[in-house]
Amino acid sequence: MKRFFKQKNKKNKAFTLVETLVAISIFTVSLLGLIAILAQGITDTGYAKKKIIASYLAQEGIEYIRNFRDTYVLYGATTQTGWEEFNNRLIAGLCDTADGCYFDDSNVLFTDSTMPMTDLSFAACSGACPELKYDNATGKYNYDITGTSSGYFRKINVIQNPVIPDETEIISTVSWTQGSGEHSIVFSEHLFNWVE
Repeated sequence: MKRFFKQKNKKNKAFTLVETLVAISIFTVSLLGLIAILAQGITDTGYAKKKIIASYLAQEGIEYIRNFRDTYVLYGATTQTGWEEFNNRLIAGLCDTADGCYFDDSNVLFTDSTMPMTDLSFAACSGACPELKYDNATGKYNYDITGTSSGYFRKINVIQNPVIPDETEIISTVSWTQGSGEHSIVFSEHLFNWVE
């Protein structure tokens, strides 16, 4: 009788090949699911980072144009003359076309207290705006060819209100490519001849 129980216990102690394969397959499927979730999380984090940077670049575009307006309106001969010069500079840079324009702040002397933003230069995008470059030394995005490729493109559009001549709408669009798709973020603001 003792021998019979020993043999029976001996058979129940080991896993069969089928049980082992089932256990390994369940473990593998669980591990693959976890890896897929982690990979999607990493992708989503990368997208969120790029979208935040694009938001800051779009807002920067609005802020530059607002500062440009403030310079002309506050430092111009008269408020109306300054407002007209502001709008004329945007039109001369072809910012009022469908292709829009971009600006380069490399010539701007921010220490100049008389007319700090009048040196801001505008250029037409002509189909597509050039890519913004990232300057590692300053942490700024600009169009300096020594910067590294950023993957961001910023376009400024201007819509002047024909009914209300003291109103101009500024639209700043930043686009980038990530994965297999193109993404963009658009900020807009209405600027007014506010000193009158």
